[in-house]
Amino acid sequence: MRNTNTSRREFMAMLSAVGVTGVGATRAFAQEGMPMRVIPSTGERLPVVGLGSSKVVQEVATEGSEPLAGVLRTLVEHGGSVVDTWPRNPDNDAAFGRVISEPDLRENLFVTTKIDQVGRELGIAQFRQTQQLYQRETLDLTQIFSLTDLDVHWPSLRAWKEEGATRYIGVTVSQFGLYEQLEEFLGRETPDFIQVNYSITERLAEERLLPMARDRGIAVIINRPFMNGAYFRRLEGEALPEWTAAFDCHSWAQFSLKYILANPMITCVLTETSNPVHMAENASTAFGPVPDAQARERMRQFIDSI
Repeated sequence: MRNTNTSRREFMAMLSAVGVTGVGATRAFAQEGMPMRVIPSTGERLPVVGLGSSKVVQEVATEGSEPLAGVLRTLVEHGGSVVDTWPRNPDNDAAFGRVISEPDLRENLFVTTKIDQVGRELGIAQFRQTQQLYQRETLDLTQIFSLTDLDVHWPSLRAWKEEGATRYIGVTVSQFGLYEQLEEFLGRETPDFIQVNYSITERLAEERLLPMARDRGIAVIINRPFMNGAYFRRLEGEALPEWTAAFDCHSWAQFSLKYILANPMITCVLTETSNPVHMAENASTAFGPVPDAQARERMRQFIDSI
């Protein structure tokens, strides 16, 4: 039985017990290669665990860029590439651009951005500024954040893709209240990606959105796998069930991530952290077994009982 207060320490101790630590752990994962899933619109493959970078980029102002660089290098060293971003502060975004332009990172990251402004011209200005600050003429994925001014911005995204300023386009939601609007949009448009909240504790997307994306050939990125920290607060003091060892689960973080990754409709799940150790733990979830249908039902029953 594991306690949530020691689960991350135990995870690193587990690696140490088998002689896999530090650079050795990195090499072990790199040699195996993080599992990948296909982007339906092109056939390109993406590693299944990525980084939601809002927190660590925001902290650049107070912590400097070293934590950002450290967590990105840990992601890449474990075979990941997707880094999801949200422009907020020009100084922090410029620092982000400098980090992702360093030689060992520049060609190894799948970099996303979002448009969250109201109005066509403000959206265009935001995107052009992002290109400049991130030091990239071509972004990998540009998304409309929370469907903001959706019908105004969507033609701009299509134009940027056509001109080669972005490789893929999509939209994001992170709350149930936007699901109906997203479903209506998907009924008339086919973005390359959607990004949606989904986890062991937020499962509504299973009912309609994920099957709809699968049927329409749309890649799915997952946000809020830990409900922005509320998941861990809910489980504080709870012991991880011993039966989770059957699918190589060693922490509450991996409990939710394993549940998500067991769903074949998911392309990539974003984990939000500024700690390289936590990034390593999250990335390691991609390796090894995932729960089968019976185990996933048991996971749902367990989490609903708390």
